[in-house]
Amino acid sequence: MDMKRLMKQMQQAQSAANRIQEDLAAKTVEGTASGLVSVTMNGHGKVQSLKIKPEAVDGDDVEALEDLILAAIQDAAGQVDELQQDATRGLQIPGF
Repeated sequence: MDMKRLMKQMQQAQSAANRIQEDLAAKTVEGTASGLVSVTMNGHGKVQSLKIKPEAVDGDDVEALEDLILAAIQDAAGQVDELQQDATRGLQIPGF
């Protein structure tokens, strides 16, 4: 195996991986739950913002609000997974 060729391929793969990481960091998705709670995440899955409409807050039913927040986070996380899969589709890089 040609070592120069292998090194060049590794550098290209690293460059592609860096571009993907930068692109994902710049993208955002919004997950929602019943239109009452929304969560914005970047392409790395980091929460950027959380919004709760006043009508979602009921002091006698905190558990319902917790469920809405969890559902919105899960919705956003699912969208992040799709973004990441789309970004790495077709690459032959181990670990992606």
